[in-house]
Amino acid sequence: MLLPQYTPQRARFLTAAERKGAVITSYAHPLSGPQGESLYTDVALIGPASASRLMLVVSGTHGVEGYYGSDCQIAWLEALDVNALPADSAVLMVHLLNPWGAAHLRRVNEDNIDLNRNFIDFSQPLPANPGYAQWHDIYHGDRTRADQQLTTALAHDGWQAVKRVVEAGQYVADDGFFFGGYQPSWSYRTMQTIIAQHLSRATTLLSFDLHTGAGAWGHPMLLSIAEQHYPAHDWGKDIYGEWLTLLFTGAGRESATGVTATATGYLSQFLLTSLPDTTLLPLVVECGTYAGEEMHQRVREDHWLHLYGDPASAAGQVIKQALVEGFWPADADWRALVAFRTQQIFLRGWRALNTSLT
Repeated sequence: MLLPQYTPQRARFLTAAERKGAVITSYAHPLSGPQGESLYTDVALIGPASASRLMLVVSGTHGVEGYYGSDCQIAWLEALDVNALPADSAVLMVHLLNPWGAAHLRRVNEDNIDLNRNFIDFSQPLPANPGYAQWHDIYHGDRTRADQQLTTALAHDGWQAVKRVVEAGQYVADDGFFFGGYQPSWSYRTMQTIIAQHLSRATTLLSFDLHTGAGAWGHPMLLSIAEQHYPAHDWGKDIYGEWLTLLFTGAGRESATGVTATATGYLSQFLLTSLPDTTLLPLVVECGTYAGEEMHQRVREDHWLHLYGDPASAAGQVIKQALVEGFWPADADWRALVAFRTQQIFLRGWRALNTSLT
């Protein structure tokens, strides 16, 4: 399997956007890709900047997952009839919010931060996760001891207990797993700018954050992730009915979706908090791949590789192949199914955005 590459993927997206007459704003990342290539988060606006109704699609919050997300953005752009665009509606594509992770084929960003643990209010005390300390050494230090500790933890406490604590996010160890950061990341600050420049004028906003790696194989779950119920959730249920699962996050919360409910710092909640006067329905499309415990191990191997190994080595490339396969399976039917279903979700949302609230 050939590994995906950032530069040609970006070029495909920009070409599709430009063909639809998009206004493109590019935010340059301070670091480069593995081949020294320049990195950007690109924002493409199709329709009037003053539109009160906006459909937002974000790819690459978790970098390596961005190739699925980018392909879905490109497909939507190619199908979009700009001549039939409603007068007061627009589409905004945020392409590869974590460009460093996409280019380096990592789930995390340049600071080992999981962006969906980073979107918190850093003016407040950092979220506490006291249970993480007992398992930090599974992801750091001597490998033989770490593997033995993981085996013991899984046998004694079980996978769900490990997941509930470790994947909730932690804010104490920047070399640890599911690190949420000590401060806003580059992508966090870029998203703040995007909100101010492109989203703040909309009165009604339907957003999609595109992900892979959790849930049943080949099944694109439709979720709305938030800390509590919002009025727009009722609108979401009107649009999607039983297709939509509401996932409320916080300490002690559980979810059967495979997405971690104990986590803090989701982009969806950040949008809700940042735009309190907007009718906002934040949606997540999460496409299932391999079993959660296996995905955890694939991400752990990549974490270990970047701590102690050489990603460019033959052994490193094997680990990268496994990580990419985990988040962007090569199986043709998997790709066709998630692509088809994601476009269905987009289309139903787009029609509702332009009809339900008139």
